[in-house]
Amino acid sequence: MFINSMFHVIKKDLALLEEELLQAVVSPVGRITEIGTHLVKSGGKRLRPALFFLAARSGKDFDIRRLMPLAVALELIHMASLVHDDVLDHADTRRGAATANSMWGNQQAILSGDYLFARAFLLIVENGYGDRVSGRVARLIMDLSAGELIQNKELYHASCDLDEYYERIAKKTANFLATCCELGAIVADLGEEAERGLHTYGKYLGMAFQITDDLLDLTSDKKKIGKPAGNDIHEGIVTLPVIRALEVSTCKEELLSIVTNEKMTRTDVERALEIVRTSDGIDYAQGKVQEFLGESKKALPAGLPKKVRETFCQAADYIAKRES
Repeated sequence: MFINSMFHVIKKDLALLEEELLQAVVSPVGRITEIGTHLVKSGGKRLRPALFFLAARSGKDFDIRRLMPLAVALELIHMASLVHDDVLDHADTRRGAATANSMWGNQQAILSGDYLFARAFLLIVENGYGDRVSGRVARLIMDLSAGELIQNKELYHASCDLDEYYERIAKKTANFLATCCELGAIVADLGEEAERGLHTYGKYLGMAFQITDDLLDLTSDKKKIGKPAGNDIHEGIVTLPVIRALEVSTCKEELLSIVTNEKMTRTDVERALEIVRTSDGIDYAQGKVQEFLGESKKALPAGLPKKVRETFCQAADYIAKRES
């Protein structure tokens, strides 16, 4: 498990986070508590609060009681965004567990996601983190929505615009990790240089994380990732390995006809996977992952405690080897 295998420095912090998450989703409205508890117990890597805790641990006066509400808020925002994503994607499972929309319907799932967003902001306000933190978190949620809109606009269009692809994954994933690292530096009062360095580390880490996610969709299986291989292709989402194959494959016209077909069959998806896998698309994307991870490590600010720096580097190494 991600927590136990790597984040020894903040293992106790993350264990306490699980308890606090369950408390945070308790509501006088029983259905909200039911859905929230299901979401928390469905698990997750808790990567976002982990990065926040790590950055905050770099300060001199680490106070878990002061920092926990913000960590909880960050994970609630992540959970809420996934609930909304599952509705948009008509997903039945996530991480091997039933999605909120499959259990309670789209309407209740959307409303529960809205509740979690609001609960996160209430935690931030109630605990007096200030305008800087509130502003960063508000911008983060704006980016999540914008990234989803960019993606939806291009469904089945097979855009090969790399700048647009990178903008999309930055808004959907990378900016979240960057914000978590930056917020840790802010609450730990590490100074502007450290804030910039940790933000950059998180940004590059997040870019690599999302490209790896895109690769897993092409190379893994339902048992490991909870959905059939090629699900992105089936949903009309063109990722970096496919963009590359559309540029260089000798079968690029056939691939284009498949990925732009909203009525593609499973046989079509399998053929698209074959074309991408026989091109250099996967190797190309893996090379970009390594580039981003190298830049992420370079961005780590000087002066971080040794164990914190080592763990940040281990997080990057983990992403390079992800299997789920």
